[in-house]
Amino acid sequence: MANMLSFSSDGQSKNPTHLNDQNKPLIDHTEGQLFLNEAFKIIVEEVLCKGTDVKQKVCEWKEPEELAQLLDLELRETGEPQCRLLERVRDVAKYSVKTCHPRFFNQQFGGVDYHSLTGRFLTEALNTNLFTYEAAPVFVLMENEVLRELRLLVGWTEGDGLFCPGGSTSNMYAMNLARYRLFPEVKSQGLWSLPRLAIFTSPESHYSVKKGAAFMGIGTDNVILVEVDDGGRMIPEDLDEKIKLAKSQGAVPFFVSCTSGTTVQGAFDPLHRIADVCEKHKLWMHVDAAWGGSVLFSKQHRHLMKGVDRANSVAWNPHKMLMAGLQCSVLLLKDTTNLLKECHSANATYLFQQDKFYDVNMDIGDKSVQCSRKVDCLKLWLMWKAIGSNGFEERVDKAFIHVRYLVEQMKKREWFHLLRDPEFVNVSFWFIPPSLRGKEGNADYWEKLAKVAPVIKERMMKQGTMMVGYQPLGNKVNFFRVVVFSPLVTQKDTDFFLDEIERLGNDL
Repeated sequence: MANMLSFSSDGQSKNPTHLNDQNKPLIDHTEGQLFLNEAFKIIVEEVLCKGTDVKQKVCEWKEPEELAQLLDLELRETGEPQCRLLERVRDVAKYSVKTCHPRFFNQQFGGVDYHSLTGRFLTEALNTNLFTYEAAPVFVLMENEVLRELRLLVGWTEGDGLFCPGGSTSNMYAMNLARYRLFPEVKSQGLWSLPRLAIFTSPESHYSVKKGAAFMGIGTDNVILVEVDDGGRMIPEDLDEKIKLAKSQGAVPFFVSCTSGTTVQGAFDPLHRIADVCEKHKLWMHVDAAWGGSVLFSKQHRHLMKGVDRANSVAWNPHKMLMAGLQCSVLLLKDTTNLLKECHSANATYLFQQDKFYDVNMDIGDKSVQCSRKVDCLKLWLMWKAIGSNGFEERVDKAFIHVRYLVEQMKKREWFHLLRDPEFVNVSFWFIPPSLRGKEGNADYWEKLAKVAPVIKERMMKQGTMMVGYQPLGNKVNFFRVVVFSPLVTQKDTDFFLDEIERLGNDL
């Protein structure tokens, strides 16, 4: 905005002599706030009104070359007039995917909560860094309180935690803490001081486990995959055997990453039985509940995470099912020994002076590997204040109701084939087009079925009617995975979803 305000309304540079006037700011607040008000009107109209209207498209598909031309992405020496910039704002909104649309079923985020959105606007306007109490007094206290309440839902009356930039980072934090607890010398001496370490997870866990192993120098070859049952849940007996085998081969097992709500099937690993194995072998038990953690708000569905209180750490993304808005991710710890700070602190004296006039324990920045850390707690706190824990419970329960209805309707339609009845709000299925019906015994049946989902996905994207994801899994060829959790979704939307899949695929 500073650049924009350094130019006149026709975009031409003003007389540079004003640079020598130290009493005159470069930014004109009146002009800037007028622009902000006009831009906000566009955001409300294009994103929050049109973007949530089922009569409007979910996306306005353009090929990359055409889109680049429409947006005029080139950055130039001189600025543009405000009227042109407002057109830019409208274009960005117009050609972006409307993730708040009721028929956006593509990812594990979506919808819109207006209280959370207000918190996100306020966070951006305040533009502070959550590292010291002097820089962010409100948010240091707020983050601590939100983390405390989330830990209580897990079952811990004490502990620690941190808001992280995404669930992948939360998982990597947990991995690093587990390694540090076992080998604290790694912080100063590095990897040369360590034996070969071993991590255990399921093949349906999030890919960030392998990325974390690579990032931390443990190596992806040392991520050992534990077998899962037909529903995608880790088998504790195989975990026990894999740990014994790794030990016999000279590795040092240290970390088990189980999942509550796997990305594709929405499976919940049996936490109590996994905890028994972890306690037997004295391993750190981490629960990646980035997707499924929100069931803890529901009396009806929290049993899916029975045993989570026995874990050492939990990753949870309220920006998913709770709709706190990207990004809102937490790492929760049972630890009460200040392990998070011991592992990551660098004691920068220009930030974390020990002779400050207030309690320096309020300076939480040294717990993080980041220096600059965005405020992610306000959006969740304000939404929680608005609807309460009961409101979150209603949202979780309603999502399960929508999924139950969707599955019932699929079973009434002959050419929708479920992979299995869902455990969570992920519904995985194949659509069998006319050309493949009754030909399940043909040698090329599965090869041809694998091509159906990509074609239907391309058509829905180009027509902009809705969005849903697809993927293969193990030996299963491409299938659709629809996730239903947005409070904006109605029965009409789920009916439309089924009708639209049929419409888009009935000539295949």
